[in-house]
Amino acid sequence: MAKKEANGQETGVVRGLGDVVAASSRLGNVDGIAGKLWYCGFDAVELAQRGTYEETLYLLLYGELPTARQMDGLVGEMTRCRRMSPAMEQLLRCLPGAPTPMEALRTAVSALSATDPSPLDKSKEANVRRAVRIVSQLPTLMAAHWRLRQGEKPVEPRDDLGHAANLYYMFHARMPSGVEARVLDMCLILMAEHELNASTFAVRVVCSTLSDIYAALTAGIGALNGPLHGAANTEVMKMLLEVDQAGSTEDYVQGALAAKKRIMGFGHRVYKTWDPRATFLRQVLADLGGQLPGAHWHRLADEVQSTVFRHKQLYPNVDFYAAPALYGLGFPMEMFTAIFACARSAGWSAHVLEQYDDNRLIRPTTDYVGSINRMYVPIGERRA
Repeated sequence: MAKKEANGQETGVVRGLGDVVAASSRLGNVDGIAGKLWYCGFDAVELAQRGTYEETLYLLLYGELPTARQMDGLVGEMTRCRRMSPAMEQLLRCLPGAPTPMEALRTAVSALSATDPSPLDKSKEANVRRAVRIVSQLPTLMAAHWRLRQGEKPVEPRDDLGHAANLYYMFHARMPSGVEARVLDMCLILMAEHELNASTFAVRVVCSTLSDIYAALTAGIGALNGPLHGAANTEVMKMLLEVDQAGSTEDYVQGALAAKKRIMGFGHRVYKTWDPRATFLRQVLADLGGQLPGAHWHRLADEVQSTVFRHKQLYPNVDFYAAPALYGLGFPMEMFTAIFACARSAGWSAHVLEQYDDNRLIRPTTDYVGSINRMYVPIGERRA
């Protein structure tokens, strides 16, 4: 809502920029009332049901679904870009202390600019190549950093695996089952783009200065790392573990509500009903039953969801069902937001390209509420 002055008149300030239109875009479109999400006009849930992450990346970068030949070209380029350079591996080894996966990813993406094969080429074609390079390498960097933290060697990506399957393989050092690879692919698709959220807005602000795509995506990763944005999925899983330990979903939810404790994974700034991504993941996990490890966590999430809705009529968002899905796939909670960043890099990159195509420096103004006409007093004459 707009802020009011002492005389009751509105100043025009909208806290958090809620409902403020800050850009025109052909990419993501959210209908929060109907609970729908589209990517370039295609239902995101249908893309998750029938498509692949690679197809989704092509759609976001070019605005159309690829032909078989175009898909082969993109997959070939992603395969060539997937391996990290010795310099990047050395960087991951030399990071001081034990930074979190998101800190490492933020540093690594920034450093990728130093190994750009054509840094002076500012054409759209070069920026598309950079986008594909970043999206392709992020899972490699993420998995390599995690394994180095565990005292293990990084796992080389395989040319015969798709994007999601490679992410799983490089992290776990074993091949995923068909179900595991497909569920991870669905999760990546559903997290690939979501209109002008906080991290995407940060990306567009940075590239609107005509800074490069590496700087823009570094800003996006920094914004996503905040607990009010991408880190919510980790908090959901922590809550499910607490509920499991408590032994009673009803008692846990009632206790949390009585203590006015926020129950993570519920509510959304845009959706006023079920987040369609949560609806879809819930059904996928239910349909798979025992085919996917961690079925216990999926059932527990459903219990929490129904209990919270009965008491507060709150709807879950995508984090609520993505958390047990990723945990069931064997990823530790620390990795959830980094996986989210790997997925969202497609949308961020597409927003960079779109901003460049019709750029205007993003420079909002403020409503100044501080003092005016203050007089300078020499330091020797100032009193506490």
